[in-house]
Amino acid sequence: MSDPGVALMMLGILVFTIMIGFPVAFTLMALGVGFGYYAYYQPLQDFFNNRVFYSLTQNTFTVLNNDALVSIPLFLLMGYLVERANILDNLFRSLQIALKRVPGALAVATLATCALFATATGIVGAVVTLMGLLAFPQMIKAGYDTRLAAGVICAGGCLGILIPPSIMLIVYGAVAGLSVVKLYAAAFIPGFFLAGMYIVYVIVLAIFKPHLAPPLPKEEGNVAMGELFVMLAKSFFPLALLILSVLGAIMFGLATPTEAASVGAVGAMVLAAAYRSLTWQRLREAVFLTARTSAMVCWLFVGSAIFASIFAYLGGNVLIKDFVLGLNLSPITFLLMSQAIIFVLGWPLEWTEIIIIFVPIFLPMLSHFEIDPMIFGILVAINLQTAFLSPPMAMAAYYLKGVSPPSVLLTQIFSGCMPFVYIVLVTMLIIYVFPQVALWLPGVLYGN
Repeated sequence: MSDPGVALMMLGILVFTIMIGFPVAFTLMALGVGFGYYAYYQPLQDFFNNRVFYSLTQNTFTVLNNDALVSIPLFLLMGYLVERANILDNLFRSLQIALKRVPGALAVATLATCALFATATGIVGAVVTLMGLLAFPQMIKAGYDTRLAAGVICAGGCLGILIPPSIMLIVYGAVAGLSVVKLYAAAFIPGFFLAGMYIVYVIVLAIFKPHLAPPLPKEEGNVAMGELFVMLAKSFFPLALLILSVLGAIMFGLATPTEAASVGAVGAMVLAAAYRSLTWQRLREAVFLTARTSAMVCWLFVGSAIFASIFAYLGGNVLIKDFVLGLNLSPITFLLMSQAIIFVLGWPLEWTEIIIIFVPIFLPMLSHFEIDPMIFGILVAINLQTAFLSPPMAMAAYYLKGVSPPSVLLTQIFSGCMPFVYIVLVTMLIIYVFPQVALWLPGVLYGN
């Protein structure tokens, strides 16, 4: 078998082992070392003199020496501390009262809370679970359609993948060699545009089909303006100030993402202390979860680096590139094909595996098709929303099902998610047709 054929066999084994549940990071390293030993083997050499072991150590050092990755644990710590600050219930309550005159007020307040909280945490499972415990029962009690309520929470909880400070964009920036700061600026408008599309859909649905989202009773939330302002000052403004400070410092060049993330982590700690929820137990949990998630991402990078280097050495990248270019695809056809593959991969795989393993296969081809890698990254981030929302492996739906009453069926949650999947696809089309939606802010802040 030729070396490119061995590379394709290597990729096939990777996909198979992931599908049957092997740990991805260690599977990548094992395949990289195993096939690398074959690729670098020379007769009569000692076992440990094979170049693959040197390649493994060098790739590990190079990957973990990447400054962009330092911000990941800091943003994660900020998110986990905010999650444990117990401000979500007050935030939701105050937004619910402030928006009570808007059609579908509970759903709109849920989406607004999800967008703000997703911006602070970026952790899909946490946002969906917390809002599933807090907002879902209230919407059901208020007479909301179960499918609509489920779709609102699942879709809103996934916004953290796209809206800065997104961990996914940091990882994509490291993989693609792009500025994380510019990626954040590029994702800012599309992220809140998608959240706005969700809100517009809910309002229109509530106007034309009020039985799906009944208005709040007049006596509910009857709070004086002064009292409402105090509620917002205690819940909405502190969190919004923390988020805007972190993002503003990054986007206006006042701090690097790592510096801003460290300030954000300290700010989240102060915020949790101000709400009297900073206990030793919660701090220990936040640090443990941060370390666990950071370790997962870093080991994925290490495994991907050794796997990708051996895959390229065997000629796998060239084989795939020549095959795709030989199809004589137009730029839009290539973009549709690549995004369709990412969409399908989102069913069985996490976004980390897609970004670190499969996206690098497409990156070298972008210049041939004259596709801006920044636009490609934003489209991937929007596309990965669908990975959490579309059945049969919609993880957001399973998160919500885990905290829902037994009477709520998984099929109802899936059905409620589908309209939001269509909104995501429409948003992707808008970004492709009008790329300035994403490129305008980076152009204004940093030039072309």
